[in-house]
Amino acid sequence: MSDKVPAPIRHKTAKWLGAAAVAALIAGGAVGGGLVVPNPAHAELRSMSQPMQGLPSFADMIDKVKPAVVAVKVKVQNVASRDDGDGEQFALPDFPPGSPMERFFRQFRDQQPDSPRGRRPQPRQFGQALGSGFFISADGYVVTNNHVVENAADVTVTMDDGKELPAKVIGTDAKTDLALLKVDGGSDFPYVRLADQKARIGDWVLAVGNPFGLGGTVTAGIVSAQHRDIGAGPYDDFIQIDAPVNKGNSGGPTFNLSGEVVGVNTAIYSPSGGSVGIAFAIPASTVEQVVASLKDKGAVTRGFIGVQMQPVTKEIAEAIGLKDAKGALVAEAIKDGPAAKAGVQTGDTIIAVDGQPINEAKDLSRKVAQVAPGKTLSLTLWRQGKERTVTLEVGSQPKGA
Repeated sequence: MSDKVPAPIRHKTAKWLGAAAVAALIAGGAVGGGLVVPNPAHAELRSMSQPMQGLPSFADMIDKVKPAVVAVKVKVQNVASRDDGDGEQFALPDFPPGSPMERFFRQFRDQQPDSPRGRRPQPRQFGQALGSGFFISADGYVVTNNHVVENAADVTVTMDDGKELPAKVIGTDAKTDLALLKVDGGSDFPYVRLADQKARIGDWVLAVGNPFGLGGTVTAGIVSAQHRDIGAGPYDDFIQIDAPVNKGNSGGPTFNLSGEVVGVNTAIYSPSGGSVGIAFAIPASTVEQVVASLKDKGAVTRGFIGVQMQPVTKEIAEAIGLKDAKGALVAEAIKDGPAAKAGVQTGDTIIAVDGQPINEAKDLSRKVAQVAPGKTLSLTLWRQGKERTVTLEVGSQPKGA
């Protein structure tokens, strides 16, 4: 091969060398006479063959945790239409019983050719839902979202190797959108652990799940924010991440770089329905508490002190003499409730629970809910410009509360 370089190519190379020299001046301050500029083609080959320094590779960690992540397929009973037990699928408008309009619509319904009075009961209608989940124990317990398995008539999990296994719902908790499933027939399922340490803003995280039914999909991002309240429930305390999460990722895990689950993906913010880089995960600390209760009792038992609360605004704080707009203002202490029995009054502001500061009303709800009924709790109150402390025995949250 000839060493001669055609003039046009040589000219271009000279221009590249000049640019390289300028770059060297900028980066190092001077170009010595002994500076050797490599062939640009060789430099390009080296950059392609050598990985960039400083960027992490998640491959080894994903190899370990991915087998524990499953796709969750749910056969869902259609409950959109009313079925009174005789196959009736025609819902009457909401008129007072016995009213002329109620009688008219009932008569109209009964005159239809396919009126339920003259037809056989219709078969129940079923749909299908897809989500994600992950094993948390070798004996087959799986965590997912409540909204994935809600109204489930049949649940199947698909493992990373494609194997499908039936699962049963052990318990659900709508208030945190968590559910616990059990897969029988094995004692050596691959599983992952919940993280002990809370994820920090800026930490790398990876979401693994079943977006759009594709299965086994990994995305990466960082923790964008903590303690997000998105109005999903009374105990909202979400981790916000920017790892791409889409429909079907619900119930799947968010991992830290140690392969521990820091959150369960449950919601996205999206004007379009697809990922725009804002997703929300239930923190591992919440998951651990709820799952333990579901495994033990099939339901979640929460603490209850019997107060109606409202936020402390800046104006309220100034009016009652609080330095900062923090705490939970007691709008009502329910009669005969634990708080009322302990002396808590309407107008008190709860500023701490067992010495831990209360920043907002929902903060109080979360802290009290985590206390087991029957345990003793101390409340620090702000009343008439002074702090005082009361002690009470936590009750059990009433059903539907």
